Amino acid sequence: MSTSKIIVIGSANTDMVIKAKRIPLPGETILGGSFFMNAGGKGANQAVAAARLGGNVIFVAKVGNDIFGKQSIDGLKKENINTDFVFIDEKIHPELL
Repeated sequence: MSTSKIIVIGSANTDMVIKAKRIPLPGETILGGSFFMNAGGKGANQAVAAARLGGNVIFVAKVGNDIFGKQSIDGLKKENINTDFVFIDEKIHPELL
């Protein structure tokens, strides 16, 4: 394990993906198929890559106060990434009421 620290500041989110047989044409609606949820976010992906290569990674971000934010933190911890600076946004946004 590396002794120097790698600090990544970036986004962490959950990608929601529906697999379709083909890309729709402009203005066209098609039926989707399988539904997947995957951990994502450019910063989170970079942090995971660095950790998997043996880096001592600290990740800095803010996530929502919901199941997706909590899953993001849990996933980063499973990758041995320091999440002490991943903050949970406690605000309730009007559009969610």
